[in-house]
Amino acid sequence: MVADPAGRPHPRVIISAPDWVHVLALTSEGQAVLVRQFRAGIHADTLEFPGGMVDQGETPAEAAARELAEETGFVAGRWMALGTCHPNAALQENCLHTFLAQDCRRTSAPRLDAGEDVRVELVPAASLRARVAAGEITHGLVLASLFQADVRGVLR
Repeated sequence: MVADPAGRPHPRVIISAPDWVHVLALTSEGQAVLVRQFRAGIHADTLEFPGGMVDQGETPAEAAARELAEETGFVAGRWMALGTCHPNAALQENCLHTFLAQDCRRTSAPRLDAGEDVRVELVPAASLRARVAAGEITHGLVLASLFQADVRGVLR
């Protein structure tokens, strides 16, 4: 049961989950570092930003750097927080934190967890809007992160 603003109880399903991070990673050559991975919910691969869960005791910025390195083997020279959104405020308590990672360079091979099938793809950052329009990028939270980057002038 969840109480409304007047204190009346209502039956609701609330999903408790850790916060997540997305990283819009850009190389100095203007390439975006993306990952392609299988998503069981839609039984298909999706093209996404590197990202994942914020671990206990970790800040979102620390999680962003860790996820970028683990999933892609890239590290960033400069970081900037782009914003936070609520993935599904009707059902979930958590937030998605989006970061811009600039001057990215590969320093190692990806370090994937067991069962992860993540493939790194470098694409021109200037092509991200066209990839959305063409239906190549369809993950809702990636679209939210792209919008946060766009309204801050990152994709211009």
